[in-house]
Amino acid sequence: MVETQQCRRNFISLLAFCIFYSINVLIVEAKTHYHVWDVKYTYKFPDCYKKLAITINGESPGPTIYAQQGDTVVVNLTNTMLTENVAVHWHGIRQYGTPWHDGTDGVTQCAIMPGETLDYKFVVDRAGTYLYHAHYGMQISAGLYGFIIVKLPDGVSEPFAYDHDHTILLKDWYHGSTYEEAVGLSSIPFKWVGEPQSLLINGRGRFNCSAADTASGVCNATNSDCSPYSLTVVPGKTYRLRIASLTSLSALSFEIEGHNMTVVEADGSFVEPFVTKNLYINSGETYSVIVKADQDTKRNYWITTNVVGRKPSTPTGLGIFNYYPNHPYKYPTTEPTTGPFWNDTASKLAQSRAIKAHHDYVTAPPPTSDRVIVLLNTQNLVNGIYRWSLNNISLSLPLTPFLVSLKHNFTDTFDQNPPPDTYDVENYDIYSVAENKNATSSNPIYRIDFNTTVDFILQNANTMANATSETHPWHLHGHDFWILGYGDGKFNITKDPKSYNLANPIMRNTVPLYPYGWTALRFRADNPGVWLFHCHIESHFYMGMGVVFEAGIDKVGTLPKYIMGCGKTKHMINP
Repeated sequence: MVETQQCRRNFISLLAFCIFYSINVLIVEAKTHYHVWDVKYTYKFPDCYKKLAITINGESPGPTIYAQQGDTVVVNLTNTMLTENVAVHWHGIRQYGTPWHDGTDGVTQCAIMPGETLDYKFVVDRAGTYLYHAHYGMQISAGLYGFIIVKLPDGVSEPFAYDHDHTILLKDWYHGSTYEEAVGLSSIPFKWVGEPQSLLINGRGRFNCSAADTASGVCNATNSDCSPYSLTVVPGKTYRLRIASLTSLSALSFEIEGHNMTVVEADGSFVEPFVTKNLYINSGETYSVIVKADQDTKRNYWITTNVVGRKPSTPTGLGIFNYYPNHPYKYPTTEPTTGPFWNDTASKLAQSRAIKAHHDYVTAPPPTSDRVIVLLNTQNLVNGIYRWSLNNISLSLPLTPFLVSLKHNFTDTFDQNPPPDTYDVENYDIYSVAENKNATSSNPIYRIDFNTTVDFILQNANTMANATSETHPWHLHGHDFWILGYGDGKFNITKDPKSYNLANPIMRNTVPLYPYGWTALRFRADNPGVWLFHCHIESHFYMGMGVVFEAGIDKVGTLPKYIMGCGKTKHMINP
């Protein structure tokens, strides 16, 4: 009897110890990272040309957020811009349980007004390479962007080896203000934003000051802020380069002169490795590549980025791949690489098709979907103004965020009519300018049953210019999707699904839609909230190229009042 009681006491003590140990391990493993951001306009010279840029604590790009899988990130953001609102999207972070912190003005929150502060708080639920950027107006163009790097848990490693880890963020840069761009896009006659003046690598580029008709002091080629980005490497070492693009318009190519790159990660998913000399990258995409410093150590090499997909008039973006102990700013004696032909769609499509899930990290998609939504991507006129449309509807965001309207059953704040799941497939000619160029500007949403499987088929078509179709990088908020396939011409709903890759499709959050082609995606609507799916070219989204869907809104918790204050929510803060 005594032994039995003693065993019970020992068992209880052991159990208590195990519970205590487990709780403390969890506390140690799951950290909270606090960041205090002051967002304001600051004069910057990223390409030697003086321009007002939106900065975070005086910097553009902003600070990189580092965390570990399972950690919580808190960003205390104060808007000290005098005349603009702001909202920040955490690109690739799925926001499970915190859809109100997705950071999309008009969809999940009211923008942060001048002088106001908001705490974004979210869990980074998986490792990978992600981004943050403005999601209000056209503020990405003004410089509000940066990296989020999420590490694997301690003791867990990637399926590839490297000695050092670096980040490279690509950007196209305009000298005009976002106000000028937005007004031009909304005007009659239409004024296009044009091609960017420079390409930046980690916030550094070079504009030809001598060719510019500028006032004294506006362009200064000797400013150290626009000296090229230099990445110093040690001969024989292996490097992981996390490469991302947050361009406002341009699709890009990226090369390191004389070096191969092995692609190993895309948007947080491990890739079956493949080798390339040139990496195509669209706005919103992230990659990890492995590079070995195995070339002639007596010299440095060019890092280059060039515009593709549009006839380029923007100079090559330059950086230096610096072999230690050479001087970091010792320019290579060779000519910078100019990249592939800008209109070589076939090679871009080939790279996209080469991106498959790593054989040890395949997450198989459901074999079939519950719903198929075919989205015809067209350029149209709405009351004489140029717009982009999906199934003839151009998205206009409401004054009251969709998330708040749906949780509080507001039925007069957005269009209650369901948008169409397809278009007139049989009769629409995707290769010609449409006879009827007119569309409707509105804000209906797709209501999707929670936890069902949905296919989005993106269908490209001719613009309002003859023989012209453009590449569009599409980004999904709140979810990853499987990329089932790409095709040329018009999608055939009977034949084309037979060619889907269901064996090892990559899961991503951003995907290109190529000229006169289609892209097929599948995702599980398992994240309660209201989510945006849109073209990541900033001017295209501004012109209406996006859709919004809702799933499981009844499962979303009580909304915090600090995301309100606009539209019909004004009285909800101070009733």
